[in-house]
Amino acid sequence: MKILMMARNPLLYSHQRLVEAALARGHTIDIIDTLQVYMNIATHHPQIKYKGETLGQYDAVIPRIGASVTMYGLSVLRQLEMMGVWPLNESVAIGRSRDKLRSLQLLARKGIGLPITAFSHSTLYTDDMIKMVGGAPVVIKLLEGTQGLGVVLGETHTAARSVIEAFREVNVNILVQEYIKEADATDIRCLIIGGKVVASMKRKGPPGDFRSNLHRGGTATKEKITPEERSVAVRSANIMGLNVCGVDLLRTHHGPVVMEVNSSPGLEGIEKATGIDVATKIIEYVETHVTPHHTRTRGKG
Repeated sequence: MKILMMARNPLLYSHQRLVEAALARGHTIDIIDTLQVYMNIATHHPQIKYKGETLGQYDAVIPRIGASVTMYGLSVLRQLEMMGVWPLNESVAIGRSRDKLRSLQLLARKGIGLPITAFSHSTLYTDDMIKMVGGAPVVIKLLEGTQGLGVVLGETHTAARSVIEAFREVNVNILVQEYIKEADATDIRCLIIGGKVVASMKRKGPPGDFRSNLHRGGTATKEKITPEERSVAVRSANIMGLNVCGVDLLRTHHGPVVMEVNSSPGLEGIEKATGIDVATKIIEYVETHVTPHHTRTRGKG
């Protein structure tokens, strides 16, 4: 099988592990820099070129699209889908998960537990918005943030209002969420492949930081999840339409709530914490599900 990976940095642990796993199972795999691709969008003979050369035919594509290049990355992936290449995660599904507001609305519509979340364009009602989510402290998130960047804790009502007003002054869209104290700067990452949780870990933020992201200095340990947590994680992945993803949960007094569904989860933290060969499991999923000219969503939003 001939596999294509869309990734800006081929040297990242996750990308190297996927290459190793694919080669070990007898496949060929090429990595292309998403931003070096350009396209001919035509009805009968769509074309993709990479660094001046026409891109050959591939059986499957593994999209590892960075958050900062989501728009262009999804455009390239849609072109590959149009040319009959089977995607590990479809462009529509990735687009859903990358839109933080939309993903929360989709999860809420299906009854998934979420932190109380408020969204507003105007700052005239900031005080009421803070009250809507239970009052200070509150978590303020940029809609475009990732890996813990653009996430601020408003510890008092006045501080939260100041941060919200400052972000809106520069026309930045934000979400305001309840602060779940009992989570204690800890979350659970569930790695989903094909509707099953294949690995799970607990992430703990560094001292003095309420964020649990490993990129921000957090630590990870293997964690056994409950049947309810497993069900919530799998349902969340299915709602997004993602074959492979990371679902981040918080444990609360009223059960698990979903913080985020990540369509390009890192493999280093979870493989090292659990000892599970996630990369090989991903390649095995590709082997058993690759189908040319087939996408489940067929362009639906």
